[in-house]
Amino acid sequence: MKYKIEKIKTLGELKSGGYKPRSIKDEMRENLIHQLKNNSRLFEGIIGYNETVIPDIETAVLSRHNIILLGLRGQAKTKIARMMVNMLDEYIPIIAGSEVNDDPLNPLSRYGIDKVEEMQDETPIEWISREARYTEKLATPDVTIADLIGDVDPIKAASLKLPYSDERVIHFGLIPRSHRGIFVINELPDLQARIQVALFNILQEKDVQIRGFKIRLPLDVQFVFTANPEDYTNRGSIVTPLKDRIDSQILTHYPRTIHESKEITSQEAKLTDEQTKSINAPELIKDLIEHVAFEARESEYVDSKSGVSARLTISAYENLISTAERRTLINNETETTLRISDFVGVIPSITGKVELVYEGEQEGPAKVAQILIGKAIKNQFVSLFPSPEKIKRTKEENPYHEIIHWFSHGNTIDIISNLSNKDYKKLLCGVPGLSALVNKYYPNEDEESKFILMEFVLHGLAEHSLLSKDHIEFGLQFKDMLTSMFTMKPDDENFEEDDDYKY
Repeated sequence: MKYKIEKIKTLGELKSGGYKPRSIKDEMRENLIHQLKNNSRLFEGIIGYNETVIPDIETAVLSRHNIILLGLRGQAKTKIARMMVNMLDEYIPIIAGSEVNDDPLNPLSRYGIDKVEEMQDETPIEWISREARYTEKLATPDVTIADLIGDVDPIKAASLKLPYSDERVIHFGLIPRSHRGIFVINELPDLQARIQVALFNILQEKDVQIRGFKIRLPLDVQFVFTANPEDYTNRGSIVTPLKDRIDSQILTHYPRTIHESKEITSQEAKLTDEQTKSINAPELIKDLIEHVAFEARESEYVDSKSGVSARLTISAYENLISTAERRTLINNETETTLRISDFVGVIPSITGKVELVYEGEQEGPAKVAQILIGKAIKNQFVSLFPSPEKIKRTKEENPYHEIIHWFSHGNTIDIISNLSNKDYKKLLCGVPGLSALVNKYYPNEDEESKFILMEFVLHGLAEHSLLSKDHIEFGLQFKDMLTSMFTMKPDDENFEEDDDYKY
């Protein structure tokens, strides 16, 4: 193809080279067939959709369908749409200077038709890349017919000294300029109904009509739409005739497993080389971040219809790394390991990523974020250590007795956010039974991981109401639950009325 691009400069040379025009949908279909036969990965980096969304997209392309990707925010809809350019030819020829990518053998616009009639086989040819054939528009209420389809350009009429009756005064919109390419409209329901009706005409009749001109442009466009189901009732709706003309509706979804979610976070998080080298991230911490998102999607405080974007865990992981990095800079240390207490830095990443229902608004965004982190710790704890609730029911020997007993004698520990590595380890080693408990269940873990597990035990016991965990200035304080009950007033910031906090 590179050789042809270098040599073919005119319509005559293009004909001699055996070029045969194809519709955009036939082009994508034939390229997809070739790629599937060769086991090519078209959607590299899209995780969790191999058995669901991607097969549906490939089926739709084979059927030469226009597509709508329907799903909540943060489900890679736009990323998928952008990657569909991989199904296009690397380059295609157009008439040089054409605004609408006129096919040299089948010109569409008045400019293209006149050019071929005038110059015949000497008509100059340009080659455009697959990337140049992709157009994307975010639907907003202020989008007009002129933006998408076109309008009369009085400046062009004046400069060319043409009457308004001459179709050469038309300024083409985004869709005609996407002829022989992919056109994507994000958040389709946000378009006004009358604009959607205009799209319906393009999908139905395969042409556009501009103002009062008696012209018809049988456009060749692969349409891809995206929409959030919540928008159907919240900000707008897709008019029924248009929805009926979109051939394939494909439902996206959030990662279904912690493993998939971790892969996405690891792939998308933007970390510097310094952060990667100096900050150790245990799998326990990575799992907890993903559990926070899973908890948010099930939380009674979060609007489930709005969804919880995968960007929550990506931003949270970046903030977690940066929190630990800040600690190393303050203490003049060269490296450290992520801690459970570093999750205080994750709260700003959560509060901006979740839409709260009334109950959540009453609690406040920061409090809801703390609750989500707490629930993630609580649920993860029982998968790594014996369940305190099960121990209570079965009257088994309590492996946490020594730890709880020490706190019951009035002892407390304050895990300050900026503790140095040395002070952090010394503090945890000062709790009798904590190191022995971790060594009992995880004897083969390295030293750094054991200290993270030791802190995790304190958080887990607090979430299971065996210890009290209070937010203090610059950190957290762990102490005896009974003492905390007697010292806490009903109007205190950390006082809770729900069942999880009644002792």
